[in-house]
Amino acid sequence: MAAGSPGACPPAKAPLTVRVDSGWLRGVEKGDSRQFLGVPYAAPPTGALRWTLPRRARPWQGVRDAGRPGDDCVQPARKPPAPSSEDCLYLNVTTPRGRRGGLPVMVWWHGGGFTQGSGKDYDARRLAEQGNVIVVTVNYRLGIFGYLGLPGLRGSGDFGFADQIAAVEWARRNAPAFGGDPRNITVFGQSAGAMSACALLTSPKARGLVAKAIVSSGSCDVRWPVGGLFPGTPAERPYVSLARSRDDGLAAAKELGCRTDVLACLRRKTSAELLPQSPSFADHLAYGTELLPEDPAAALRKGAFARVPVMIGGTRDEARAFVGGALAYDPTLITPATYPRLLRRAFGAHADAVAARYPLARYPSAGLAWAAVLTDASWACPALSAARRLGAYSYEFADENAPNVNGLHVPDVPQGAAHATDLPYLFDLGGRDLLGTPDRVGLARTMIGYWTAFARTGDPNHRGAPTWRSGTLSLAPHAVRTVDAAAEHQCRFWG
Repeated sequence: MAAGSPGACPPAKAPLTVRVDSGWLRGVEKGDSRQFLGVPYAAPPTGALRWTLPRRARPWQGVRDAGRPGDDCVQPARKPPAPSSEDCLYLNVTTPRGRRGGLPVMVWWHGGGFTQGSGKDYDARRLAEQGNVIVVTVNYRLGIFGYLGLPGLRGSGDFGFADQIAAVEWARRNAPAFGGDPRNITVFGQSAGAMSACALLTSPKARGLVAKAIVSSGSCDVRWPVGGLFPGTPAERPYVSLARSRDDGLAAAKELGCRTDVLACLRRKTSAELLPQSPSFADHLAYGTELLPEDPAAALRKGAFARVPVMIGGTRDEARAFVGGALAYDPTLITPATYPRLLRRAFGAHADAVAARYPLARYPSAGLAWAAVLTDASWACPALSAARRLGAYSYEFADENAPNVNGLHVPDVPQGAAHATDLPYLFDLGGRDLLGTPDRVGLARTMIGYWTAFARTGDPNHRGAPTWRSGTLSLAPHAVRTVDAAAEHQCRFWG
């Protein structure tokens, strides 16, 4: 009887004990999935290995229990609290429960501004089961632990990026143990993870390592004007030069009282002493380095990137998350009275032109006007530009009733399809299914179909879903369709 026909026998269960290159693992069965949690992919970057490039995990004897995730990488306190440690270079593997071979492998790099988050936050069972793929979610060093630069220090500014790459290398070496195809690795990430994934496409390390990439809510040319992440913050990008990385590292060292023999002094500090400096290393991935020789935005413009299939997109109302957060903190920061000042600080001599293009009278609140400006200028248009250069499939998540994953309740700025609201459609966040309605469940199934078809073949189209060819595919319940996103986000104006 043919597999898949009525009455066909399901595939035999795959083993819960497997051998990887460091030793044996015993995973757990959860529903129709196998999970191997807390698997070390590199040696602990502690003691003398703090601020060194990752080394292979040490082999272990016997069978290692892989039934629970490892500690998060050191970061500010989380709600709910989670154990964190510098011994954090662990990953989690989720596979369909049936015995199969040659499955695509999708390696997930989480977001969080390069200062927070973990692989365990993203339960991939639904993605693995519905899409018939293997999903690997990864911890990587964060903040000062992942992005410190110092003169003469190899790996400066790139330790977290090196961890991400090491995890992909681990997945490639060990894919067959889980039924995966080592030649078919897709890196996919959101926000900081997306900016890392786009950077990887411009790194020499990408060649032969990844078969495909999915870049969500972050591209190689994301740039925030003054006030773009929070009123009063300076203009910035997710990437910095090696020279700036080193200067900022020396400044942090000085704050910590390390003025001579700086590296040794910093290695004597406890993680608790170092952690307050981590915000200074948000969005601080360094270029001009061994792993990232060139500014990713410049590399993209020159055509110096890996020629692999790419999907790239974001959420329709991206910046509402950041604007809502600012207003929740202080409602006086963004008002009709402050809107002109925000524009002047952000755009200088071009402020009047931006005000004419985004007049307050067009929006129900100043917060929504400012969010529209930032969404278009900083997120949507750079992503569309990158999609053109990469020859990528372009998408936009547009469910205006998406789960409010950021927990923001600001009447003047309804969240709609804000930053990160697409994540529950691919993952159960913190082990919780946040979808809740048939409309969301249906859209999630369609999105998982697109994501995993792309991971399988490089083409996201699949049976039963609207065809995705040219243009930008808008993803909303009962409204998956091609749109002119460049026109909707006024990208001709932004250049």
